Amino acid sequence: MADVLPLVEARLRTALGEPDARAAVTFLGTERVEVLRFHEGDVVRYATLGMSAQPMSDPTAVLADPVRGPRAELLLSVRPGGADTDKVLRPLAVLAASPQVEGVVVAPGASLDVGEPLWPGASFTSVLVAEPGGLVEDLDLDEPLDPVRFLPLLPMTPNEAAWKRVHGAQALQERWLTNGTDLRDPSRTSVPLD
Repeated sequence: MADVLPLVEARLRTALGEPDARAAVTFLGTERVEVLRFHEGDVVRYATLGMSAQPMSDPTAVLADPVRGPRAELLLSVRPGGADTDKVLRPLAVLAASPQVEGVVVAPGASLDVGEPLWPGASFTSVLVAEPGGLVEDLDLDEPLDPVRFLPLLPMTPNEAAWKRVHGAQALQERWLTNGTDLRDPSRTSVPLD
């Protein structure tokens, strides 16, 4: 079976251009995860590369299927200059490794928490996984492999994450939209939640 990662990187380059930086992180017992950085106008995009090498499997399954199962990579878009967002590389790699390390299936609507600021001084310790397909189209693979989905990550403050647990992902996204929240602002504060 063909190696998935060169196809994934080609899709990222087609959609986002040439990366201007890349970093690799390896966690004990996992495959290497890279994070690529792309500059596009006034936005910096970080994309994981490595999460899709293996399908994600249901943590309750007795045996993980080595072929079938959802595959994904993560995308984070921020405006540069307001914070040292390049320090997000390790937290992004941690999130990308979570299916291998913790046996979770990362899907739209999920919350992922790194337990520390995403970058120095950030008020975000977690992200909301958004719907794919807007920025980078799904990458279809040969049967029986599932397509690779490119999942946008939306940084959440601890208050937003707590509110989302009670009211749901859709309600939080509607709150952001109603308030005109700039989700790419690395220094933004929590949306009004009362």
